[in-house]
Amino acid sequence: MKELSVNHLLGIKYINENDINLIFETADHFKEVINRPIKKVPSLRDITIANIFFENSTRTKLSFELAQKRLSADVINFAASSSSVTKGETLIDTVNNILAMKVDMVVMRHASPGAAVFLSKNVKASIINAGDGAHEHPTQALLDAYTIREKLGDVAGKKVVIVGDILHSRVALSNIYSLQKLGAEVRVCGPKTLIPKHIESLGVKVEMNLHKALVWCDVANILRVQNERLDISYFPSTREYAMQYGVDKKMLDSLNKEIVIMHPGPINRGVEITSDVADSKQSVILNQVENGVAIRMAVTYLLASKIQK
Repeated sequence: MKELSVNHLLGIKYINENDINLIFETADHFKEVINRPIKKVPSLRDITIANIFFENSTRTKLSFELAQKRLSADVINFAASSSSVTKGETLIDTVNNILAMKVDMVVMRHASPGAAVFLSKNVKASIINAGDGAHEHPTQALLDAYTIREKLGDVAGKKVVIVGDILHSRVALSNIYSLQKLGAEVRVCGPKTLIPKHIESLGVKVEMNLHKALVWCDVANILRVQNERLDISYFPSTREYAMQYGVDKKMLDSLNKEIVIMHPGPINRGVEITSDVADSKQSVILNQVENGVAIRMAVTYLLASKIQK
């Protein structure tokens, strides 16, 4: 059987095109499984997985947990707000105490960039990064690219624009890495204050005008403004942001072509995207959610296969 070139999923930066294609092929199989009347397989019934979330999460946490249970793994859920972390326990001590309970794999979300890489070097378990600060969110990028492949037949040669708060977004960076590795052309669009300096060094062009960006692209991935990470005011007001960079039906109708609309969630309706766009036939937002379970099943299964050897 083909296997991943890595023992952890720390970021898209650390995997190659073959890894991504293997994850997609495995996800194709699991997508068929989760659409059966009996949605469970016994693949990982001897594997124990700990979901350790130091930041709030709804969709990602639920998606990982569902994926793990579909594979028949034993699952432990850990919330930092109700743990000994609040008493000053270190990250390594926390995880090692969990591993002492014979846990094989850790899925972690943490506010600090590089937390997953740090953990992988200091504990004996397979680590899946469920988001580290404003750095990477690899499974989100994988499910986004998988959804594009499903909708348009291939990722190679497609034009994808990522719109919104690029500066604070781990989704944006992981998407840039994955889309480029799969042969897509990527641009970013948003207020100048929310575009990272030197982003062109990643091979990405910046388009300040939203209408021009949408005319150019095949796919628009719309990001929310991450207010919880804003330490200063990056634009005059939410209303002004919505007027300049919000995607509405009138704008889509003016393009004279159909583009695919994506959003990693949570959606701020009426700010970065209107309801009539989010709920339109051009939107694949709910497909992304469904595909997230299949992708996370695939990643978990492939990494666990290396543990079981």
